[in-house]
Amino acid sequence: MLEISTNKVVRVILLAREYGPESHQLSDYISSLNDEEAANLVAIMWVGRESFEAEDWDEALATAVAEATAPTENYLSGMPELPDHLEAGLEALGIDVTDAEDHFRDG
Repeated sequence: MLEISTNKVVRVILLAREYGPESHQLSDYISSLNDEEAANLVAIMWVGRESFEAEDWDEALATAVAEATAPTENYLSGMPELPDHLEAGLEALGIDVTDAEDHFRDG
């Protein structure tokens, strides 16, 4: 289903929370993702902010690929709700982020 690891999404969440949605740390990390991972990140965010339902994942992902005209880091930077939307998106898709977040905090 997802073509991005949960750990990468959690890393985006934690960078956005620690450094802010407009930070170069967040932007640099997102820009290092490949096209599939970036599209998945956008689609997860859209599910989290309820632009798409979890059961419409394929449509959300196809739309993210089709509408990727600007760099993903530009689209997502400055979005203050980004970490909350990503968490909500993962949860809606049935992925528990608590363990992954704890791993990053403890590591």
